[in-house]
Amino acid sequence: MSLILLHPDDNVLVLGAPVHAGQALIIDGQTVTTEADVGVGHKLARRALAVGDKVRKYGAPIGSITAPVAAGGHIHLHNMKSDYIASHTRQATGSEGR
Repeated sequence: MSLILLHPDDNVLVLGAPVHAGQALIIDGQTVTTEADVGVGHKLARRALAVGDKVRKYGAPIGSITAPVAAGGHIHLHNMKSDYIASHTRQATGSEGR
C-alpha cells in the first residue's frame, strides 16, 4: 500500500493507490481499517482529528476539520473546509455554465 507522507509535521497521508472499505492499513505502526473506498491522491487522517483541528499537508495548514475523523479516515470536502478560499464542488445546481 502506498501511503505518502509529504512532510513529517503532516497529519494526513496521500494515497498512492486506491483503498477499499474494510481494508487494513498500517499508519505510524498502528493497524487501522478503512471505512470507505477512497481514490488515488486523496487524503487519509494520520491520527484521529477533532472538529476545528487544522489539516496539515506539505508541513502547512491547508484547512480545518468540520466533522470528527478517525485515524485512517478519508479527509475531503465532506469533513474539511479551506481556511483560505471557499470550497467548491463539481455538482451542478442547474444554473452553472449558462
